[in-house]
Amino acid sequence: MAIAKAERLMNLALCLLGTRRPLSKRELRGSIEAYLEAGTDDSFNRMFERDKDDLRELGLVIETVENLDGDAGYLARRDSNRLPAITLDAEEAAALGLAAKVWQQARLAGAASGALQKLRAAGMPEAEDPYEGHQSALEPRIPVHETAFEPLMLACRDRRPVVFDYRKANAARPETRHVEPWTLECWRGHWYLAGWDRERGAERVFRLSRITGKVRSRAGSFTAEVPDVVTVRETVESWAGETATRSALIKLRQGSGYPLRARATAVRDLGDGWDELAIPYGHGLDAWLVELGPEVVVLEPADLRADVVDRLRAVAKD
Repeated sequence: MAIAKAERLMNLALCLLGTRRPLSKRELRGSIEAYLEAGTDDSFNRMFERDKDDLRELGLVIETVENLDGDAGYLARRDSNRLPAITLDAEEAAALGLAAKVWQQARLAGAASGALQKLRAAGMPEAEDPYEGHQSALEPRIPVHETAFEPLMLACRDRRPVVFDYRKANAARPETRHVEPWTLECWRGHWYLAGWDRERGAERVFRLSRITGKVRSRAGSFTAEVPDVVTVRETVESWAGETATRSALIKLRQGSGYPLRARATAVRDLGDGWDELAIPYGHGLDAWLVELGPEVVVLEPADLRADVVDRLRAVAKD
């Protein structure tokens, strides 16, 4: 239904933009197939009025002109609907160029480079690159390996509920989740989805690498209010372990776990190739520690140690 309406609106916009004189309702009905299929005049009139209002909300300037017979005609003049010239300064051009370089995977790479080419063709200035000739130095990258990224990105954009199978780190089997997706956030090289879990009736964050199978879209609108971007970002960082609320004491093998060492507030050499670290942490540290396997041992608190052991046992069952 959404595709059919979009096609109908596009056809109406093309008809109004492609004529030099106002077109009557009768002419428009005879030119657009969807209007021809309208059962009665009343249903056509209601459909046409809704479409006309939708196009105006999208920014199309539609004029209503009365002819000599008193009938109304409709016209969208090209000069009234022409986009202004693109004007970007050097800093704005540099920002767009950097954004286009960031996306180097999935279908986003082609879209980004294509958009950049169109902007340059329209007169966007070339940004000066202080590292030109040193391409092997540093270039920005956002890794996107998860197949769930693109359908979730589109679902966030279109505000569409989704369903997917999700396996928690300490679970042997995935569970089906019904989610209203809010936004995607990248933290420490991993992508997370923040949204409203309908069955649990609460805000939840999901790591994309733990989504199994396909992401399926569902009809209907959101049932929970979408918070602002700052709130969602804080939630993602908190669930991923960015917000420190407690302190843990761990034993870490020397020469490993450098991100943990960077966060440590105290380090003590235990000998035999091991160090003792005090780590401030929040939600998600247990999943991070499991990834280090035998390189780390949790000394305290006891609940964190138990969570790590449960996750390792779930992995061992596989």
